[in-house]
Amino acid sequence: MEEGVGLRGEIGPFWEQSTAPVIAPLLKLCVGGCLAMSLMLLFERLYMGVVILFLKLFARNPHNTYKWDPIQDDLELAHFVYPMVLVQIPMYNEREVYQLSIGAACGLSWPSDRIIIQVLDDSTDPSIKDLVELECKRWASKGINIKYEIRDSRNGYKAGALKEGMKHNYVKLCDYVAIFDADFQPEPDFLWRTIPFLTNNPEIALVQARWKFVNSDECLMTRMQEMSLDYHFTVEQEVGSATYGFFGFNGTAGVWRIAALKEAGGWKDRTTVEDMDLAVRASLKGWKFVYVGDLKVKNELPSTFKAYRYQQHRWSCGPANLFKKMVVEIMRNKKVSLWKKLYLIYSFFFVRKIIAHIVTFVFYCVVLPATVLVPEVSVPKWGAVYIPSMITLLNAVGTPRSFHLIIFWILFENVMSLHRTKATFIGLLEAGRVNEWVVTEKLGDALKTKLGSKTPWKPRFRFGERLHLLELCVGAYLFFCGCYDLNFGKNRYFIYLFLQSFAFFIAGVGYIGTLVPNS
Repeated sequence: MEEGVGLRGEIGPFWEQSTAPVIAPLLKLCVGGCLAMSLMLLFERLYMGVVILFLKLFARNPHNTYKWDPIQDDLELAHFVYPMVLVQIPMYNEREVYQLSIGAACGLSWPSDRIIIQVLDDSTDPSIKDLVELECKRWASKGINIKYEIRDSRNGYKAGALKEGMKHNYVKLCDYVAIFDADFQPEPDFLWRTIPFLTNNPEIALVQARWKFVNSDECLMTRMQEMSLDYHFTVEQEVGSATYGFFGFNGTAGVWRIAALKEAGGWKDRTTVEDMDLAVRASLKGWKFVYVGDLKVKNELPSTFKAYRYQQHRWSCGPANLFKKMVVEIMRNKKVSLWKKLYLIYSFFFVRKIIAHIVTFVFYCVVLPATVLVPEVSVPKWGAVYIPSMITLLNAVGTPRSFHLIIFWILFENVMSLHRTKATFIGLLEAGRVNEWVVTEKLGDALKTKLGSKTPWKPRFRFGERLHLLELCVGAYLFFCGCYDLNFGKNRYFIYLFLQSFAFFIAGVGYIGTLVPNS
């Protein structure tokens, strides 16, 4: 302890000379900016909380807001009374889940002559291509109207596949298109519960269902994802649907009116969030969206840390890049109200897609720890404790069963905020990885099969893949700040700093998520 005090005394004059004129004012400015962003995020959360409370108290839901009359049989028209529906399943090397998604789509309850299943296979592995094509032929032999479509190249990735799929002549017969990613398994009554919203309400372009996670209990990381995504579906999507008839299309588990899709300009591959891009453009044309929260479609969460990091990069970089490309177009639009434009620019994009990521990492992992080293700068208790606590509690309402894991969720979200912040700046600046698209790895039942086999296995351990330098560096910085606060500080931030540093260290050595056995 005496050595530490002596060392502090030796560097004290130099430190005081540098902090007083330069570092302290700059850090104060950063604290002020972070507090302002925190308040913006808090007010956004409170606003959505009030709207949700109103919706629950007055039992407001899509079924009593919009017409929802089931399609009635007509003796003269027979099956022609039912609209023609196209079901698209884009996939890429989906060895583990292709049978599940194709089987679920072929099992949808709808007149067999009024539905077309379209499998858009961009696989580069010939063996997987053969398996998918064989599965399509198997269902076709059972009388299912299923089309197996491939392309010469993967240009445009998912957006390119969906766009190419809409060019086929048989699609001209269809009124609506349902889209399911390769790991999604809709229930047989999915179309019966979505199509009536479109047939009875000509102003509606999209009906979105909620995701149901089949592997949320697989590991702690999937539980953390469930907490974040449950808030998105139970609050953000619900509020957007009920107030402005707008929300971001989730890219799957939804049904589009093909006329609206075409009017909006179709699929574009200019960002990695082609679904959100289409939704914003359709909304600017005056179309409305409906979110049906009680309709759930089973799907799989990424359970390996590598897959989750790639997914979060795409989900954070894409919206920031889309915001940059569309903010002027939104402001100049004449078809929607000023309030809706304000909602799109400020609430949907700026606060939720940019501020939320930046303030989480910059404030709680950079600026707040730095105030420990610069005693001239302090963060008020309401900014350091009360605001983050309120935001966290508001977020936790989406998943009551995981409330006891809230501390783990905070630490995990702060770790992931590093990647989300980096991706957000890449999107805003259109830097190197702005259009990077890595398909999220799905394990399906493969992991259970390997774990259940009697042959011994060893987790795949590649030093380069498992070691993440950014997390280790941030962890070291937080640990240093914690040690300094423990010895010299008065804020008692060291408890948080040590816990958060350990979380970064654990992520830094890749000891998080599911460890996949060797084949």
